[in-house]
Amino acid sequence: MTEGSQRPIAATIAVVVREGQVLLVRRANPPDAGRWGFPGGKIETGETIEQAAIRELYEETEIRGEALQTFTAVDVFDHDEHGGLRRHFILIAVLCRWCSGEPVAGDDALEARWFDLADLEDANVALSLNVSEVAWQAAAMRDDFSETL
Repeated sequence: MTEGSQRPIAATIAVVVREGQVLLVRRANPPDAGRWGFPGGKIETGETIEQAAIRELYEETEIRGEALQTFTAVDVFDHDEHGGLRRHFILIAVLCRWCSGEPVAGDDALEARWFDLADLEDANVALSLNVSEVAWQAAAMRDDFSETL
């Protein structure tokens, strides 16, 4: 990819925190194939960020959720084997409330499951960049939402 030949791709991630646990999927496709991250994907034309987060959450995990708040964005750079930039994603994080369902891997997820927040620091868990930080930020926000509900 030549610089400036392609614009960043807008995508969303659904961050679901429930009872001290966060929902993650092990990615089947680049970027970060094989690593654990949040359910998410590209935002479709005419779809809001929140609608995309809820759709992707269900497609990848069969979890039904409710979007509460968009709260941060992170850059993800997909590089080829020579270090060249293939794609640049901007992942927009949406805090979601769990409504129903248990995680079942679907769409482009190899696995889907709940992780204890404390286990995210475990070196044996291959996480995508920024997952731990975003999860803890969401957990703090979720606590704030719980107090106001």
